[in-house]
Amino acid sequence: MSIWTRISDALAALTRGEPLSAVFDRMRTPSAPERSVAFTIAVLSLGAKMAKADGEVTRDEVTAFRRVFTFPAGEEAHAARVFNLARQDVAGFDSYAHKIARLFNPQGAKLCSNDHHLLVDVLEALFTVALADGSYHPGEDAFLAHVAGIFGLDEDCFRAVRARLVEGAPRSPYEVLGIPPAASREVARAAWKTLVRDTHPDAMAARGVPPEAIRLAERRLVAINAAWKEISDRQAA
Repeated sequence: MSIWTRISDALAALTRGEPLSAVFDRMRTPSAPERSVAFTIAVLSLGAKMAKADGEVTRDEVTAFRRVFTFPAGEEAHAARVFNLARQDVAGFDSYAHKIARLFNPQGAKLCSNDHHLLVDVLEALFTVALADGSYHPGEDAFLAHVAGIFGLDEDCFRAVRARLVEGAPRSPYEVLGIPPAASREVARAAWKTLVRDTHPDAMAARGVPPEAIRLAERRLVAINAAWKEISDRQAA
């Protein structure tokens, strides 16, 4: 059963007119298969709030989500349904973000740039959606920074994700790896190896990132490899 069929089944449980926010209320410490459904609904719903769009899903909006998800033939309708339900829900994005944070981090632990957690994957997916039109606006930056804060991700983590994904954003190779600028080559190498390991599709799938969204790893891996090379070359000179 594809993730899109499972999402359709989850939404079918809602009564007519019930808001999408009720889906998150019904999810309690999801199992591994359910985490992938929750991840996908989280990205689609927060992406809809970020878009601040009206009316039906446009081709451009579907294209934005194609940067994150693969859509088999005939499955786009499920994604469109989640997107439209989120836009129609009167709940604000902060309400969604709080529900998602509790779902994936029920203990409310403070997460840092060295944590490799499903909430970081959600944030990276939202960055990818924001960048799909080829630009990154101040409003999107403020939205994503606020969501990161609600998720319990610290400022270093937000900056590391932004540095990895946003062309022209303030960045250093140390920031991309989530380490202090004075870190030694050994510390940088250890951080790089950890990020490479946690970017492996098997590791991402174990966290709950669905196979349909594993393409998220591609851009992250390019950035962290380039950061390590820059640090290694600089310190070897």
